[in-house]
Amino acid sequence: MTSSAIESTQSSDIRQQLRFGLLLDGATGTELYRRGVDISLPLWSARAILEAPKTLLQIHVDYLRAGADIITANTFRTHRRNLKQAGLGERAQQLTRRAVEIARRAIESTGSRALVAGAIAPLEDSYSPQRTPPAATLAVEHSVMANCLAACGVDALLVETMNSVREAVAATRAAVATGRPTLVSVVCGRDARLLSGEPLAAAAKALTALQPDALLINCAPAPELHRPLAELRAHTTLPVGAYGNVGYLDDDGNWVQTDAVKPQAYAAYARHWRAGGATLIGGCCGTTPAHIEALRGAFSA
Repeated sequence: MTSSAIESTQSSDIRQQLRFGLLLDGATGTELYRRGVDISLPLWSARAILEAPKTLLQIHVDYLRAGADIITANTFRTHRRNLKQAGLGERAQQLTRRAVEIARRAIESTGSRALVAGAIAPLEDSYSPQRTPPAATLAVEHSVMANCLAACGVDALLVETMNSVREAVAATRAAVATGRPTLVSVVCGRDARLLSGEPLAAAAKALTALQPDALLINCAPAPELHRPLAELRAHTTLPVGAYGNVGYLDDDGNWVQTDAVKPQAYAAYARHWRAGGATLIGGCCGTTPAHIEALRGAFSA
């Protein structure tokens, strides 16, 4: 069987599994910080690829051992635009490939049959939609990233933490064009609107028209995530999913922890997401391998 035929078979398998349920991994950035790794700006989580690859590898391994079906390569901040701020723009492809290789190594070392997703993040700050670049820039730079990840051999593309319809559409269009299974996740405020202020229904309609393989909500506090998830489910025919935070930023920019910091409490919230139709569930900011283990236990019972 040729490599293209193998990839086609794998893509078909992934798409079938999306309908029945897959467990995502948890946070990478906050988990690196919890383990003592420097994630200061401008590199943020990408710094670990250079300075703490063993810790990054162990995080992937721990999520796999916890039961994750999909682990996400640490490519959230390996866009050339992001790396350029640290004088590493020319190494974007190299660091992206290295991040994917670390994820693959984790799978090989555990004997897991898990899949690797390549993260595609907003080009600018995830929480500042007003900084979204012009349409032409979005099209070019997201296409470069999507094609780079596909060339690195990821099993799927995860367009995540999108804060505006415009950028979500541009990144999704680029990802879908690679032919790889594409999951798209948007971030909402506590009002269940995108951070740009746009209705979630508008995002769901625009993204569904591009026919990615699933739509998700991420980076919202777990206790409140059922609201935007229900809105998403009502406006798409695609599989839906969710991966939430254990807390939220208050109006003063302070992090407020919720009871979701406890793995079993987080799993209890996730049961409601699953009852609401979510077939892809994992964790975002503040979640740990213990949270994914709790999810695996809850969904295997």
